[in-house]
Amino acid sequence: MSEPIRTPRLADMIAERLQSLVLEGVLRPGEKLISERELAQKLGVSRPSLREALGLLEAKGLFVTGKAGTVVAPIHARLVDPLAELFRDDERASADYFEFRLTMEAHATGLAAIRATETDRALISECLERMREAHALSDPAVEAETDVRLHVAIYEATHNVVILHVLRALAELLRQGVFVNRDSLYRRPGVRDLLLAQHLKIGEALLSRDPGRAAAAAGEHVNFVRESYEEMRLDELRQAASLRRFAREDIVAG
Repeated sequence: MSEPIRTPRLADMIAERLQSLVLEGVLRPGEKLISERELAQKLGVSRPSLREALGLLEAKGLFVTGKAGTVVAPIHARLVDPLAELFRDDERASADYFEFRLTMEAHATGLAAIRATETDRALISECLERMREAHALSDPAVEAETDVRLHVAIYEATHNVVILHVLRALAELLRQGVFVNRDSLYRRPGVRDLLLAQHLKIGEALLSRDPGRAAAAAGEHVNFVRESYEEMRLDELRQAASLRRFAREDIVAG
């Protein structure tokens, strides 16, 4: 005998729709939803049904509701925080990070060149313009932040939810300085101009819908960043050795 057809509860349907928005990256970690009344009106549902749906999603750890309202939970923190403790200040992790990123960044950028919608393309263009503005301000911290935002916009344009959430988590580790110090890179002489040129090259290829050229540009960019950090690390080792030689008189008999 066949199973009876069950009509989905409205709260379940609302929860499924909101969960889908989180999965697709439409709703991003830390973003606050509009008021319950406004959201219920926008979705065309009752407030009790919406409240029940949000309760279901909060139980899943996707939303957090408090006095200030409902916020998309920082779900990446469950992955990022333990990884940050494992990877921080570990040279093997930094090398492996760049190896992984070289593969995934090129692939993601190629996919974005093919799949980006007009909305995605507009957002990427906006990110590139913000990078130009930050570059003109000569503010390395702001420029480094626009760097991360551009890459996240590219991940979103892949329309691959696994790539989006995994690479977004890695971008958060990068933002926290787990692998490398981004500000130090941007303050290195001549690097800011080169990074801007590389990002513009990536953006131009992606917006031209040329996946091969976009992937190659992304690979060149990651390789440049990896080599720059390696040079910075060697410079620091040389400087430390020089300081030790300078201070040797403190431990050597005259």
